[in-house]
Amino acid sequence: MKPQISREATLRHSRALRLAVVCGGPSPEADVSRASSRQVVNALTGLGHLTELFEYGPSVMSALAGFAPDVVFPVMHGGPGEDGTFQGAMEVLGIPYVGSGVLASKLAMQKPLAKLVFRDAGLPVIEGVALKNDSRAAEDIVRALGADLVAKPSSEGSGLGVTFCSSVADLKAAIADAQLYGRDLMVERRIVGMEVTVGVLDTLDGSYAFAPIEVATPAGSWYDFKHRYTPGLSDHILPARLPAEVLAELMSVAIRAHRALDCRDLSRSDFLVDERGEIFLLELNSLPGMTATSLYPEGASHAGVSFPALLDHLVCRALARGRAQVLSCPETAYVRS
Repeated sequence: MKPQISREATLRHSRALRLAVVCGGPSPEADVSRASSRQVVNALTGLGHLTELFEYGPSVMSALAGFAPDVVFPVMHGGPGEDGTFQGAMEVLGIPYVGSGVLASKLAMQKPLAKLVFRDAGLPVIEGVALKNDSRAAEDIVRALGADLVAKPSSEGSGLGVTFCSSVADLKAAIADAQLYGRDLMVERRIVGMEVTVGVLDTLDGSYAFAPIEVATPAGSWYDFKHRYTPGLSDHILPARLPAEVLAELMSVAIRAHRALDCRDLSRSDFLVDERGEIFLLELNSLPGMTATSLYPEGASHAGVSFPALLDHLVCRALARGRAQVLSCPETAYVRS
């Protein structure tokens, strides 16, 4: 069933909205953010909105205040655009913005904290530990979890800083390398299986999960930064080649993860599915990418929601949240909570 996002394919407003798209910043994923932002600006401008692009930096808050947007659309990855920092600034300025609030954004970016919430909600997570930059802990971790491990920065995305370990020496090296991305690491047992992602969109009828997408990369590789953003280096198979009951469970877990962190508007959850069909929730991305190779808009398109309609829907939700009476956006039912 197609998600109910509006009475028409694209929302019609009584006037052009002033929209600010914010990208960039100090994150290693800043260039990905800029690539996403160009597509977002083009689509929103094509809908007739007055759309301005802003680069995150020391003067961005004063620039936004001067522009006086109806809605801010953050298209940032990593901190401070995705970790609740920017969202808190928008709350202070009183500007409606697309996406999850301060706490949900923070939890989603901090993988160990999100994992605690997921585990408490009964969601299927991988056994693992969080640690600071302490190589002395490597022996204890290997004794507890085995040597076949995956180490990753606690608050990075796009596969940045991920290390596959098969010994204490590998884990110690991963801990040392973590200083490039901050001092905190999450270490988990390595699960061999299919990489799958599921987008969630809040709609007129509640949270809606897109069909699970299988991500396939060449033999001997995985969905790292290069394979994510280089056209032709990964195949997206939609829906994933899994039994119907596994697909349904993936969609259910994605919605439950979205709700467990109290996310709003949109999210994308990443999974591994092993050869027995067992599901493992890896993480949730509260601001999924919007590039030409991004999975979230691909899932929306498969569900019958065009990229412009998707963006207009998200803008309308943010606008409705920010104003009790919104003449330019009568679809006040977009507000979920």
